[in-house]
Amino acid sequence: MASFSLAALTVLELAPPEMIALAARCGYEKVGLRLLPATPGGIAYRLMDDAPLLRETLARLQATGVSVADLEVVAFRPETDVASFTPFFETGARLGARHILVAAYDPDLTRFSDRYHRFCEAAAAFGLTSDLEFMPWTSVPDLKTAMRIVADVDHPSAGILVDALHFDRSQSSLADLRTIPAHRLHYWQLCDGPTERPTTTEQLIHAAREERMFPGEGGIDLVELTRAIPDDLTISIEVPTVQLAKTVDAETRARRALAAGKAVVERARAKS
Repeated sequence: MASFSLAALTVLELAPPEMIALAARCGYEKVGLRLLPATPGGIAYRLMDDAPLLRETLARLQATGVSVADLEVVAFRPETDVASFTPFFETGARLGARHILVAAYDPDLTRFSDRYHRFCEAAAAFGLTSDLEFMPWTSVPDLKTAMRIVADVDHPSAGILVDALHFDRSQSSLADLRTIPAHRLHYWQLCDGPTERPTTTEQLIHAAREERMFPGEGGIDLVELTRAIPDDLTISIEVPTVQLAKTVDAETRARRALAAGKAVVERARAKS
């Protein structure tokens, strides 16, 4: 049976302790924490550099029973140094996290694959998987590319992270998704978006980072996507709604997102 995780991007305005408390109130079993920014200067809560905030976060996890599904965002760029992530791994282990979201912004995929393999080895020593998220504007733009890289890297902790929006926008196929070995899928991200796909990279990025739709309220075939994914994976509910957040509080948005996500999963199971 799947468990549901509140993704950092859904309520990015909340620091980890507040986010964990909110997740518990709303009925999420897990959370994803953003310890590193998606882009230079972006919002992140660097628990590895903030001992008081880390202590508060650990206390909130213990008090609520909520666990940490994943840590974000390790964005590989040409200058990325794998050795620099040791404090990140150590903090992840203290948090009891299971997975790390990895993104490829290095145009040299041979270099990226080499570093990704070394990253997998280092993260695995702390009990963490390294899950490669394909996104249309990155160096790993679609599922086929992610499958090839993870197969070539061939490390036990390497995984493929399927995000419903990126899956649709990259026009990846359900047929390919169904061929992925189960041990390469550790968790996935659920959201929705308009039927009409953006036509520019800027529009793709804006929609993905700021304006997604609640599951079942857009035009993506989430039922068939859900049916193609093992039903015991953690489902990360990732629904950033920056405009809505100006008038609707984080808890209301998080509750709506969870209810919508559960409704999609129920429809998928009823159809199976």
